[in-house]
Amino acid sequence: MTRLVLTRHGQSAWNLENRFTGWVDVDLTDRGEAEARRGGALMAEAGFAPEAAYTSVLKRAIRTLWLSLEALDRVWIPVEKDWRLNERHYGGLTGLNKAETAEAHGAEQVHVWRRSYDIAPPALAETDERHPRNDPRYASLDPAALPATESLKTTLERVEPYFNSQIAPKLDAGQDILISAHGNSLRALLMVLFKVSPDDIMGFEIPTGNPLLIELDGLAPRECAYLDADRANPTPPCP
Repeated sequence: MTRLVLTRHGQSAWNLENRFTGWVDVDLTDRGEAEARRGGALMAEAGFAPEAAYTSVLKRAIRTLWLSLEALDRVWIPVEKDWRLNERHYGGLTGLNKAETAEAHGAEQVHVWRRSYDIAPPALAETDERHPRNDPRYASLDPAALPATESLKTTLERVEPYFNSQIAPKLDAGQDILISAHGNSLRALLMVLFKVSPDDIMGFEIPTGNPLLIELDGLAPRECAYLDADRANPTPPCP
């Protein structure tokens, strides 16, 4: 059996402040760092020894990966960073407090923006400093590929081809892989791996810093479980 671990970054500063983060490059809190280290220790206890790792270009996911690999004593394995594993872009909601946004726009509208599959928040203007066109880490990319806002549907449209072309062949060849990413890019991966429907996927909460270990036969999931049993977690979409 091949093993794949999906882990959401540890708590970030804007998780703590209840803000829409998206592509803003906020760091981990002390609690987030502790979650990442514990996640790595739990992977080690489970005998997980990844041969390669993948993450986004956002530091909360990158640092979660580093801290996990330190705990695993696997800092030497190949690591690939790619923007297609970034969090969903929240457009004009980026940086706003979620509770205050609900007061301003109504809880129902905010729920639609957050939990619908194919409705995106208001888009950013290209001149807005929050637009990825104005971030040097994306300077080499085609500006037309960079989102001003995203739904889960459009997030899936960038995550799935990347997974299929870069990660799936290694899993299919029997390599154990670790992916450190974000709530919505991981939801997209769950849709790909477990054939979760658009109606069902938004019911899955992805906990911070708690690795989801998936046993695969080729690319077909056979078993999965969150490794931190001491934390209250939603049931993963295991077969």
